[in-house]
Amino acid sequence: MEAILVSACLRGVPCRFDGRDKASSEVGAAVAGRVVVPFCPEVAGGLATPRRPAELVGGDGHAVLDGTARVVEDTGRDVTAEFTAGARRALAAARRAGCSEALLMPRSPSCGRGTVYDGSFGGELAPGDGVTAALLERNGIAVRPAPGV
Repeated sequence: MEAILVSACLRGVPCRFDGRDKASSEVGAAVAGRVVVPFCPEVAGGLATPRRPAELVGGDGHAVLDGTARVVEDTGRDVTAEFTAGARRALAAARRAGCSEALLMPRSPSCGRGTVYDGSFGGELAPGDGVTAALLERNGIAVRPAPGV
């Protein structure tokens, strides 16, 4: 059976920044019949639950990996190191399980695919990928945002 890496919050783990989960029937249907590898890169990177909201500043996750952007909490605290460490651990977990695909939380600074919050903390979206999504893509793992979330 094929394995898929899935944002842990989408599987009912209350690990989001606000201490909640984002489980949905659409996500359950999307991964039916597959081995699910739930993973939260933010927690794996050493951040607590709940935690301050964070956004990408200066670019998306690809720019963070390239060293030209940062991940910053709404207080101004730089959490780039935690986000990159979590992304590396997510990639390692995906490789261990043989995942060729990931289903991740939309808009997240870690897991967003195609659209992320723009760093203004005003709820504005910008084109781009989160740090984990970018690292997975760079390593040949297809990333798609979760449906219905």
